Amino acid sequence: MTSVLAKGTTTIFNAACEPYIKQLCSMLISMGARIQGVGSNLLTIEGVDILHGCEHTLLSDMIEVGSFIGLAAMTGSEITIKNAGLPHLGLIPDVFSRLGIKMEFAGDDILIPAQDHYEVESYMDGSIMTIADAPWPGFTPDLISIVLVIATQARGSILIHQKMFESRLFFVDKLIDMGAKIILCDPHRATVIGLDHKYPLRSIRMSSPDIRAGVALLIAALSAQGISIIDNIEQIDRGYQNIDSRLRDLGADIKRINS
Repeated sequence: MTSVLAKGTTTIFNAACEPYIKQLCSMLISMGARIQGVGSNLLTIEGVDILHGCEHTLLSDMIEVGSFIGLAAMTGSEITIKNAGLPHLGLIPDVFSRLGIKMEFAGDDILIPAQDHYEVESYMDGSIMTIADAPWPGFTPDLISIVLVIATQARGSILIHQKMFESRLFFVDKLIDMGAKIILCDPHRATVIGLDHKYPLRSIRMSSPDIRAGVALLIAALSAQGISIIDNIEQIDRGYQNIDSRLRDLGADIKRINS
């Protein structure tokens, strides 16, 4: 964004290339910017003197889409996600399918039917399924926490490998307190033994350590028996606008309280 108005040529190496980065580049180009290599890890920007207005439609947030898929599966609810941006979701639908979550696609919408059970796939040799994050077009690290919490109520076991960031799995102690069967192998790997909805999670009071762990804990709380309280929800608000009112519209019993 800065370089499009800077004098001369700017080269960005090892650039992110997720769909929302491509969308930003497309919008800037529509405004008069000169950007080459859109969608790749190498961007070359020729600075211009001025930008002009344009009309641009934003993509749906793929992290929110994945979060609502996980919410539907975890709570056994039927949810339709409108205008999900299917061509731009990459591996997200495939990974949730590997967890046994059914999805139906109609145009640009995703219907997640209510499921009492979902079964994790296993490899042909019977070894445990592994889900790992990777740079785009690999599976986004921002949905690893969602996959982990969904796996707690799956039929079967799964190994979650968080490769790209530090300390992203340090919220599993809260899930264990809620009754989940999770073995934290090391700071980057956790083995989840699914409860197959036979033993619902129990409510506790917990704190949101970051955006993605926070919404994973929120999904766990919505599926748990009893009343859960989540502190430090400012972290969740950073990534999920008006999440409490939107969940109420879906039928959730949730309210924001002043501590």
